[in-house]
Amino acid sequence: MARSDRLFRLLHLLRSLPPPVTAQQLASSAEVSLRSVYRDIEVLRAGGAEIDSERGYGYTLINDGILRPQGFTRMEIEAIALGMAEVRHMGDPALAEAAESVLAKVAATLPSKTQEHMVHAISHVRRFDQRYAPLPDIDTIREACWEERALLIDYTDRDGKATQRTIWPLAVVYLEQTLVLLARCCLRDGFRMFVMGRIRKVEPTTITFRPRRAGLLRRYLRELRERGNETRTERTA
Repeated sequence: MARSDRLFRLLHLLRSLPPPVTAQQLASSAEVSLRSVYRDIEVLRAGGAEIDSERGYGYTLINDGILRPQGFTRMEIEAIALGMAEVRHMGDPALAEAAESVLAKVAATLPSKTQEHMVHAISHVRRFDQRYAPLPDIDTIREACWEERALLIDYTDRDGKATQRTIWPLAVVYLEQTLVLLARCCLRDGFRMFVMGRIRKVEPTTITFRPRRAGLLRRYLRELRERGNETRTERTA
């Protein structure tokens, strides 16, 4: 692991683990030696991080030294806490972990009083089941969106017909109870919403459509607005 990656990981652990955090906890979580932890703590301190320590107890991150202090209203804190709680219940382990990381990073930049507001936020989410069923190919699809690379998918349409298509994935859309993939379908030469639960197989390709993703999204939204205007005109005619 590169030293810069190790330092960022150590900072993240100091932000997220309940303080004080022992050197052994840090070493186990970061999968490094105790000697590396001691050395990296000093590097972080030299870089501006204020890390309090007491022999026999552990380390407490007082001031990050990297993330700028953030100023949020109490209602903004409630919105952050509620939004991240909703993400944790979506059924996507990677997003749930990212939500925990976001909260830890935000909390690390807040004054102590505002941190208490976040910890004791009044907005909560409770669900008996995950909102969406787990999707084994979601990481591959997200990566293809980010990298603007085409995917080859096996898809079952609404009539039960199996097809194979090459698509340009643009966005994962979270509807009320269903996940859909907005994409440019090369077979139909148009925008399509693919129900994620009907995608049977996903195969990455080396075909790139960079840098067209942002432009295609703008075009899709423009087409949606135009269709909406046409619908409103028909209703008032």
